[in-house]
Amino acid sequence: MIDPLSLLIGAGLVGGGWVLGRFGSRPAKKAAQATALCGCGHDLAVHDRDAGACHGETFRKIGNGLKAWVPCPCRRYTGPIPLEEFFTPPSLPPTP
Repeated sequence: MIDPLSLLIGAGLVGGGWVLGRFGSRPAKKAAQATALCGCGHDLAVHDRDAGACHGETFRKIGNGLKAWVPCPCRRYTGPIPLEEFFTPPSLPPTP
């Protein structure tokens, strides 16, 4: 036979654990820093600002089940434009 007092203590421990787990404090999640990505999935830093070509590489299938790093086929950055380019002109070298 099981003692009724032991059942009440066990039920109290289970209920208390559930309440603490449900309403207790949890560690705060770190906010993910959003980065501006191009349509190819690379960041603006990987793209050449003058030519617009992407210098990144992608992992692709090259045939017969083989995979390799190949240059990104992106030819121009298509992602969001940074605010600095709207409000400040690009710094140019002085003209003689």
